[in-house]
Amino acid sequence: MIVVLKPNLPPEQVEKVIAEVAKLGYEPRPIHGIVQTVIAAIGDETTHQSLETLETWPQVEHVHRVQKRYKLVSREAKKGMDSVLKIHGQEIGAGKKFCFMAGPCSVESEEQLMTTAKAVKAQGATFLRGGAFKPRTSPYEFQGLAKEGLQLLAQAAKEYDLGIVTEVLSERDVELVASYADILQIGTRNAQNFSLITEAARSGKPILLKRGMTMKIEEWLLAAEYVLAHGNPNVMFCERGIRTFETYTRNTLDLGAVAIIKKESHLPVIIDPSQGCGRADMVLEMCKAAVALNADGILIEVHPNPAEAWSDGQQQVDFNLYAKLVEELKPFVTAVGRPL
Repeated sequence: MIVVLKPNLPPEQVEKVIAEVAKLGYEPRPIHGIVQTVIAAIGDETTHQSLETLETWPQVEHVHRVQKRYKLVSREAKKGMDSVLKIHGQEIGAGKKFCFMAGPCSVESEEQLMTTAKAVKAQGATFLRGGAFKPRTSPYEFQGLAKEGLQLLAQAAKEYDLGIVTEVLSERDVELVASYADILQIGTRNAQNFSLITEAARSGKPILLKRGMTMKIEEWLLAAEYVLAHGNPNVMFCERGIRTFETYTRNTLDLGAVAIIKKESHLPVIIDPSQGCGRADMVLEMCKAAVALNADGILIEVHPNPAEAWSDGQQQVDFNLYAKLVEELKPFVTAVGRPL
């Protein structure tokens, strides 16, 4: 860490800070300038107390971190190489085949799910998404079919050879959901529910970690660090839009986050354009941008008849629009050098 002292301090005040840095377990190496002194504190920040508390001292102007707080998630942890996750026969990440995850916002019935699974499989999807447990803002809105929804997902996945992506809402449901799902989704409302994230990590199942609606990127990276720190290396980031002052769209899809995560981390990045803008008529263009930014896959909400959907119908695409979407994305996928 770097401790920057205030200008024109007398030597005895500088020495007090140096002594405190040493007391906290670091090797202080002061650099004396004409006006200010800077102390390079040599030591592992993960095993010593943070020196950021020194900012409360009147002699200290600022304390800078040198090491990143997310050690396992960082690109340096893999020596600059990208991780490849092998899930349900598909490799995800590191320029591998672009991944299509598609299905309804929530599982409503056998007919709805089976027809959707058939439609997305015909267009090359390898994972079926669908909510069996639904976190809703109002307690009076549809909350999902729970275990029955999981069973329907398993039935559809078996029929059409698809992996299952579904959300887990609480620690008590992790074991149940993990017994059906290939990927456990941690939703935006639970993106910093570290007890849930830890329990999901211990299941050993791959984790799709959505970004919290008001989450900074560093906080998102640190949430993923919880998974890796508990022995589960299989994590995917999912950008699903953040809450801003804009009201034209439901959320603001932060496509810049894809570039940042790709720079900072070795883990794959998935884009959810459905939640990201909350409008079916914008999903196609958001998908094109996601592919151009070298995202590793997309998570799209697809419904037989969005007007009759039990949740978030306005952001779900129908079968015809999904087919058009996949067809129009092909040249973009090819352009970034990924196999179809």
